[in-house]
Amino acid sequence: MSKAIERTPWKVLDAYRGKKFNGLWPTLPELFDITTSRFGERPCFTIYDPDRVSLTYQEALVKIKAVARYLHGKGVRKGDAIAVTGKNSPEWTVAYLGVLYAGATVVPIDYQLKNEETDLLLRTSKAKILFVDEEKHKRYAENGEGLSEVVSLKKGVGVYIYDLNGEEAIIDPVTETDVAAILFTSGTTGVPKGVVLTHQNLTADCFLAQGHLQLYPTDVFYALLPIHHAYTMLAVFIETISVGAELVFGKKMVTQVILKDLKQAKITMLLGVPMLFNKVLAGVLRGLKAKGAIVYAVISFLMEISGLIKKIFGVNPGKKMFGFVLDKASLTTLRICICGGGPLAPSVFRKYNQLGLDFIQGYGLTETSPIITLNPIERYKETSVGKVLPQVDMKVLNPDERGVGEIAVKGPMAMQGYFEMPEETKAAFTEDGYLKTGDVGYLDAENYLYLTGRAKNLIVTEGGKNVYPEEIENEFQLFDEIEQIMVRGFVLNKKMKTEGIEALVFPNAEVFKEQSADAVKVRIDAIISEVNQRLQPYQKITRATILADRMEETTTKKIKRDAI
Repeated sequence: MSKAIERTPWKVLDAYRGKKFNGLWPTLPELFDITTSRFGERPCFTIYDPDRVSLTYQEALVKIKAVARYLHGKGVRKGDAIAVTGKNSPEWTVAYLGVLYAGATVVPIDYQLKNEETDLLLRTSKAKILFVDEEKHKRYAENGEGLSEVVSLKKGVGVYIYDLNGEEAIIDPVTETDVAAILFTSGTTGVPKGVVLTHQNLTADCFLAQGHLQLYPTDVFYALLPIHHAYTMLAVFIETISVGAELVFGKKMVTQVILKDLKQAKITMLLGVPMLFNKVLAGVLRGLKAKGAIVYAVISFLMEISGLIKKIFGVNPGKKMFGFVLDKASLTTLRICICGGGPLAPSVFRKYNQLGLDFIQGYGLTETSPIITLNPIERYKETSVGKVLPQVDMKVLNPDERGVGEIAVKGPMAMQGYFEMPEETKAAFTEDGYLKTGDVGYLDAENYLYLTGRAKNLIVTEGGKNVYPEEIENEFQLFDEIEQIMVRGFVLNKKMKTEGIEALVFPNAEVFKEQSADAVKVRIDAIISEVNQRLQPYQKITRATILADRMEETTTKKIKRDAI
């Protein structure tokens, strides 16, 4: 196996310390200034709508500073909260950075939330001004939830962001320890929880993640998942602007549209969630199977050989061997694929690498800005969610006989706390200052992390065994017949507090088109039986329920377990 490469990309900042910034880490405005001084003429924010529209770093900076001056002229000062909600677009990122250049705190809000949920977040964060898409602009312009201004992210609707231009002003600069963003985590029922992140949290996480991943100014990132989410915000948006790369905004989570964008924009960095990568891979495998059983068997054998060579010798023959497959799937230009936002089956991870793509997993949570582990492409482990990042101290709390316990971390990317929630903040940390993630897993001797599930989802079986539903759900990721699956416990014995294991399944309507409900049930039962044979006896699914309606999901396609 090839050796991991020691990278310290944050050393590039040393040349600018004392000149462009002071302290350990630059603020996000200072970082954008540094990148613009290095790569001002390079494309920065790009969208195909349908033709290519792009801003260079210099052009983007002019618009960002105009927004900052406008906000300052409206009385916005350090610490004020300014909200941004809307679909992914260059305007969204200009608004985000404009807020930070004004010295304020940005509050990114999921644009798919219901109006009442958005209202609640605006009130909770005490937002003064809102940048909003055209769909919700009229509502907030007329009934503003205490907002002093509502600015449109779409031309032709109200006051358009690119038309803003305030008077020249001396704006008090923020420091690395000032709050940059308040991110509200998934699920808005009850009292919303806002994660407070400083400039240092975000900038440090951005560069420390690059300790396991080489990025270039020539890279082209694809912002497909909602950019308000910590994963896309850091791993796509902020990573892009830290190295002078180009950020292309995706419009729809539709496979055909995605593949068109990948080809047209020559995307090199694709970050997604398991559902996206499962769908793309399923399409590739369908195309190979259509060539006939013999051809499929030969290609499958060659893929195994390719993966073995890559794993043992660190040489990647797959891209040449399977160039025709990647080209047909519009994946030729991809340099690296990163999966996050949820667990991915090792079998999926393996097949992408066998095809010649550098495919890795990462892990984190909003409270950690979010990245805390990432697989180095030179030495990835298919069953791991990655190696702990530099400067991150990770430990396992109360490990069992397998070494499994709750994961806790310390590091410069750990949040400051929950917005105006001191009790919840205190409960999130151990007495010695480690942030409790709520995720359960273990570390190996080389500091790679393996997750088994969420602590709150734990199922205790009749035999007293601990079962994590995510481990079982992973086994179903390559079955095209299943659109969604959620594994949970059901009460077997109230007195003994023991549980059986149930699977809720929403079938793929495309696969089962024109088939009877009985036929669907027979096939789903057969798949569950097949998976059960691979599981430990105490993990086996004992009850299956086929659903008529899709289960509710977050914007990163995680099933909302609490809503079922």
